[in-house]
Amino acid sequence: MTGARDLLQRYLMQRREAGEEDLVLEQPFGSAAGRSDRQAATNSESGRSEQRHTSGAVERQRPSTGPSDGLPIANRETEEGSRTGRVAERQIPPAHPPARQSTRRRSGVVQKDWRDGAPPIPPPGVVIAPPASDLFTGDELAQCNLEAVAKRVGSCNKCRLCDNRTNAVPGDGPADAQLVVVGEGPGAKEDETGLPFVGRAGELLTDVLQAIDLVRERVFICNVVKCRPPANRKPLQDEIDACVAYLYRQIEVIQPKVILAMGGTAAETLLNTKRSLASLRNRVHSFRGIQLLVTYHPAALLRNPNWKKPTWDDVRIARQLLDR
Repeated sequence: MTGARDLLQRYLMQRREAGEEDLVLEQPFGSAAGRSDRQAATNSESGRSEQRHTSGAVERQRPSTGPSDGLPIANRETEEGSRTGRVAERQIPPAHPPARQSTRRRSGVVQKDWRDGAPPIPPPGVVIAPPASDLFTGDELAQCNLEAVAKRVGSCNKCRLCDNRTNAVPGDGPADAQLVVVGEGPGAKEDETGLPFVGRAGELLTDVLQAIDLVRERVFICNVVKCRPPANRKPLQDEIDACVAYLYRQIEVIQPKVILAMGGTAAETLLNTKRSLASLRNRVHSFRGIQLLVTYHPAALLRNPNWKKPTWDDVRIARQLLDR
């Protein structure tokens, strides 16, 4: 059994990682008064734990990582048999697991299944119809599969972004993905590796997908522009115009069930609008017959934890649409 000192050190570490102030104890840890207070707290917690035990599962509340922070943290496992302390082995979820009710644990914190308290599916929003066929205008990407699109991206020089790239970042994922995630553009790590969402924002995206029982390898992840803008600035409109045909062809080939537009640039590009991201959330839009949801970019969540809770709601709606 983990000692009280180890539990306290783990809790203080989680508070520091969350950016909270250090906790100052009035009594030195290990003093007689401190031991008395801890014993009383342990007895009180034991009484509350008896009330929370249901069907051999237990739920504990994780320390807050910010106001209205609903996003889970990494390394989630399943904990069952709370009275015996037995912990089930962690398993990688299938691409589309069956509906279930369970409790899962990450870093020693148990959290309910993502369906608990999930928001309802919102009403329809913007509709982007498929483009009209034109017998007199040829589409150079019309016969390209995902590999062919990636090759075109790798040799593309249609805009200034190609001048300083290390690698183009066409996107990554299977051709039969049910979910397509679209961001703004590659960052430094992405330019270095040629893969999308592999920096800190990518790690957060992986955690979010795991939290709604989606395996990242079964999701197609890409960006509006395929080369890194200088200093990670927002892509200019002419750069988007030169690159967006690759994105449209990727979506056309994959034909996913849901598109998740993460960030204002992805939302504006796919929905052909200049409306704010906040006004585009909480609607099920339609892009060429495919359901589309708008949410915050993971990089924005790293800057502003207040957006974690609404993003958590958005991705749970996306998962409901996949299951529907």
